[in-house]
Amino acid sequence: MKLSELKPGQEATILAFAGEDVSIKLMEMGLVPGETILLEQVAPLGDPISVLVSGYHLSLRLNEAENIIVDIIH
Repeated sequence: MKLSELKPGQEATILAFAGEDVSIKLMEMGLVPGETILLEQVAPLGDPISVLVSGYHLSLRLNEAENIIVDIIH
C-alpha cells in the first residue's frame, strides 16, 4: 500500500520506496524503511498531507507520498 492511500489517524511502517530518484530526498527527511509513520491530516484539497515520523511533523506532497510503500499497523 502507498502512504498516499492511508486515511488520517492510520499508522504504518515504511517498507520501501517506489522510485529511486525521490528515495534519497525522503531518507534525508527521516523517512527510512522500518520507521513508523502516522498520517495526521490531509489538506482540504487533498495535497499536502501531514505525517508524524521520528517524533516530528512533516508535510509531504501527494506525489512524494505515492513513492512510499507502507504496511498498515493494525
